[in-house]
Formats: sequence, C-alpha cells, structure tokens
Amino acid sequence: MAEEEQTKSKRRIRKVETVREQSEKSQQPQKTSPARAVWRGFTAPLRFVGRGLRKAGQKLGKYKFFRVLGRILWPYYFRNSWAELRQVTWPNGRLTRQLTIAVLLFALVFGIIVALLDIGLDKLFKEVLLK
Repeated sequence: MAEEEQTKSKRRIRKVETVREQSEKSQQPQKTSPARAVWRGFTAPLRFVGRGLRKAGQKLGKYKFFRVLGRILWPYYFRNSWAELRQVTWPNGRLTRQLTIAVLLFALVFGIIVALLDIGLDKLFKEVLLK
C-alpha cells in the first residue's frame, strides 16, 4: 500500500536548459510557415520605406526647424501613445489563440445563461401576471 502511494505521488522534474543549450537552440534556423513568408514578401517594401524615413528623421532631427515641424505634425498624444506601445510585451501566437478561445467560450456560456434566464423569467411572468 505504501509503495503504491509513493509511485502515485512521485513528482516529475523537468530538466532545466543550460545557458549553452539555450544559446545553441536560438542559433538554429527557425522554420517559417508559407503564410509568414508571403506576408514578409508583402511587407518588405514597407519596412524598407520605414527604415529610410527613420534614418532621414534622425538626420533631419539635428535641425531645430524639423524638430518643431515634427512636434506640430505629430502631436503629444501620438508620441506618448507610440512610446507606450513600444514598452508593451506582446504575447506569442499560441498564447493569443488560447486567450481568444477562452474569451469566446466565456462569451458563449454567458450568453447561453442569460438566454435561459430570459426565457425562464418570460414564462414565469406570463404565468403569474397574465393569468
């Protein structure tokens, strides 16, 4: 009996990766899906233009006229919003899917509960008030 309890309660400990293993794992080429490759092909020109604009902005930012013009054209609210968005740690795709499914299931269950309560109270009030 005691042996059965020990085998049931035996904990499995996962091996922790060393820094070297993590480094080797990160250096291995990542497999990209065909959809991601197509998307990267569509967005490549936009990234190219964005990098060019960033470099031009850095060079022109040395001159006071362009800094003032930038503050006029790009208001305080948008600058602060962009700074906040850069600090956000975004979830990966798997976690995003899991959280989306959880929200949809919660909404579905909550909707069913509200619908059942509505139908039940409707019948109750019709029986009590209309008779």
